[in-house]
Amino acid sequence: MALTNSIFASTTVSITELRRNPGAVIEEAGGMPVAILNHNRPAAYLVPAEAFEAILEKLEDLDLAELVRQRRGGKTVKVSLDDL
Repeated sequence: MALTNSIFASTTVSITELRRNPGAVIEEAGGMPVAILNHNRPAAYLVPAEAFEAILEKLEDLDLAELVRQRRGGKTVKVSLDDL
């Protein structure tokens, strides 16, 4: 499923605009993602650090949830708190 022509940001800039003044692009985005266009097609996304960190946390949560699903119903070992 190719989504290469879909744009998932409300702000877009060309690679040339980004090259000219990256600080202004970041500032004008106001903490929102920016689609970087090459020949009017999305080539990359500029995502604020906070949003990127949140995405990574969600991905880690999904990985942990999958691990729990895989281990559910497996062998268990009873341990008393005193043994710990």
